Amino acid sequence: MIKSAKEIEKMKIAGQLAAETLEMIDEYVKEGISTGELDDICHDFIVNEIKCIPACLNYKGYPKTICTSINQVICHGIPDHKKILKNGDIMNIDVTVIKEGYHGDTSKMYFIGDKKPHAEKLVKITQESMYKGIEIVKPGVKLGDIGYAIQKYAEDNHYSVVRDYCGHGIGANFHEDPQVLHYGQPNTGITLKEGMCFTIEPMLNLGSHKTKLSKKDGWTVETIDGRLSAQWEHTILVTSKGYEILTKRSDENF
Repeated sequence: MIKSAKEIEKMKIAGQLAAETLEMIDEYVKEGISTGELDDICHDFIVNEIKCIPACLNYKGYPKTICTSINQVICHGIPDHKKILKNGDIMNIDVTVIKEGYHGDTSKMYFIGDKKPHAEKLVKITQESMYKGIEIVKPGVKLGDIGYAIQKYAEDNHYSVVRDYCGHGIGANFHEDPQVLHYGQPNTGITLKEGMCFTIEPMLNLGSHKTKLSKKDGWTVETIDGRLSAQWEHTILVTSKGYEILTKRSDENF
């Protein structure tokens, strides 16, 4: 679970390239485009511009380069040329790239056209809950402390935290130990040590925290009640005094 200095340098490069991919796709995300087109654009950029491998493509059979999760879709939405973005939609784009054998994993939310107040607040609180988890990361903190910080902030704002999916260690493998739950009790779980790398990627729902997996494609995860869900994700490095966000974008002030 502890990365060497050489591994950390590669993780930093991969993380920044994943962030660059999200920054690149920003201008294309608008009403009328299909999620399939967005996937094509990201694939071309990842393979031909930044010379990376798209980690999701063919991972356990996943058929596309990015995940596009719209409205009630919590995660793992599959891009489709028939799926057209509509005014008022919210969408998460999740990107993971491999550079020189190491992974960078990140996601962000998008508003399509007009922002509906209830959707805007959900998206804002979800991002802030991620930051609440990130800001306490340092050696000696336990994973349960992170989960508790996220859960408390979410529930104080009357949202539920998805429990069926979580963050994860990351490095030469897409998913490594530890599992990073976005709920929990303080002073429980493993103790963070310098050199650990993992994702923090809370999924918050407007209604129930319960999920349902699509029987049709075996990937798409939706809220059980059809209400909205939002997610943000960063890859985090535990440093000697705290943390570094390896996938930080230029539009973030955190």
